[in-house]
Amino acid sequence: MRGLMVSVIASILIAMPATASATTQTSENCGSNTWAGACSITNSGGTVDLSGSTASGTEPDIPQSTPSSGPTPHAESQRDPCATTMVCRDMPYEIVSVPDVTIEDLASFRPAAPTLTGEPLGFGVVGLPANVVAAASEQRLSGELLGWDVAVRFRPAGYVLDYGDGTTLRTATGGTAWAATGQPQFTPTATSHTYRARGTYSVSARVLYTAAVDFGSGLWRPVPGYVTADSRAYRIEVLEARTALVDRTCAEDPHTAGC
Repeated sequence: MRGLMVSVIASILIAMPATASATTQTSENCGSNTWAGACSITNSGGTVDLSGSTASGTEPDIPQSTPSSGPTPHAESQRDPCATTMVCRDMPYEIVSVPDVTIEDLASFRPAAPTLTGEPLGFGVVGLPANVVAAASEQRLSGELLGWDVAVRFRPAGYVLDYGDGTTLRTATGGTAWAATGQPQFTPTATSHTYRARGTYSVSARVLYTAAVDFGSGLWRPVPGYVTADSRAYRIEVLEARTALVDRTCAEDPHTAGC
């Protein structure tokens, strides 16, 4: 018995379950010419293997599916019931191309807003670094896109911090708390900012997410561009610090200079 196998590679989506059983076992009596054949299908989620065989020793004629802009007919039955070759008949697969997705198509899929905080919490000191920390993580959403059931994955790729005094920072990290790095307060960090004047400032963060889509094959297709999400405003009151040389602290003598 001889066989032939073809593969449909994963740039297309197969609208069937992950596995399928053999679909044919046919035989025809045409005088002294009697034959039988079998077809089988295996779908790994990324590749579909179509295989067939004939008892007559002739390789089966199996049509090779290629990507197209829409559904293609099921594989046809054999051309001649008395021929010595056969075509896999009644294939339970319909080959269709998944749609191209743009970043604008993802308008209904929005990642959650990042969180934003600072150190010291709610205030800063003129001339000293105030640490700002934005937090965002990978998110996965599901729904319908362009008539297809789809999963959408967002991953943070960059941050834009607005410190509220006309200064902005583009960075690949959202920052880290002083305690997490073992650093003392007012140590400069990758996302800290030093204010030059007293006042109350409104700080905000924008996260840039990369996007990818999965139409059910288990393969993530990247979408060019970025999706953005903005944090709520974080207000920081910046004060001036003054020092004085005294004999005792304010706790020891509340009436000493500077208390």
